Amino acid sequence: MPRIDLDDLTDPRYTGFLRDFTALRDVQLRTRREPAEGLFLAESVEVIRRALENGYVPRSFLLSPHRYAELAGDLPGDVPAFVAPPELVEALTGVDLHRGALGSFARPAPRSVPDLLTALAPGPARLVVLEDIADATNVGAIVRSVAAFGVDGFVVSPRCADPLYRRSVRVSMGTVLHLPWARATSWPGDLDLLRDAGFTVAALALSDDSVALGEFAAPERLAFLLGAEGDGLSRRAITAADVVVRIPMDPRVDSLNVAAASAVALWETRRA
Repeated sequence: MPRIDLDDLTDPRYTGFLRDFTALRDVQLRTRREPAEGLFLAESVEVIRRALENGYVPRSFLLSPHRYAELAGDLPGDVPAFVAPPELVEALTGVDLHRGALGSFARPAPRSVPDLLTALAPGPARLVVLEDIADATNVGAIVRSVAAFGVDGFVVSPRCADPLYRRSVRVSMGTVLHLPWARATSWPGDLDLLRDAGFTVAALALSDDSVALGEFAAPERLAFLLGAEGDGLSRRAITAADVVVRIPMDPRVDSLNVAAASAVALWETRRA
């Protein structure tokens, strides 16, 4: 299907495609709908290109004329590309889409923690495990650090924000689209699966028996456990970890943002 210049949001030929892009302001609705309907959204020219390069199957595109001109050479000819002025895009989505580019893609099948562990190569490996991080921006920023510092994949707890939610994907700069990840189904029970696979689970937290990050001898197979904004890791998660690691800092500051903390910890424990 070629370029479609959109001027009527009620055209019955297109409403099925356009439904993918509705109610973007309603986070709770979108986080329920997208997994249930088997889709995720890629926002911006760069993230759409990354999704296509990584083999994700597009459903449709919603683009400003300028962004269509940038992407035209990358778009598959059999997928509808709706081109609309900003005011019509805002009427459809409910947001001011200043990046001017959205792609709807088929969501990959969920991966379990055993699936993720099976996909990892034997030998040295690093994982990041996120417990109940609710802010999609933080999830995206952590995933970007995971990619930047050569981490092999990540795990999210059952209540953690969706790594394929639009804001997470955008903040990660699309790096989430080439990283293997899994959602735990038993929490914190699935940490035992990591341990059985040879990983040392290191909780990043403040405690009396914690090891300073600079003094922590990172093992060959390491899983860093990061907690929710504000409250940090739950007591159950800390108890399930093998070791607690802290980032030394000025005593007038009690903690870092979880995304910043992840970058510090992953840089310090990076493999040569």
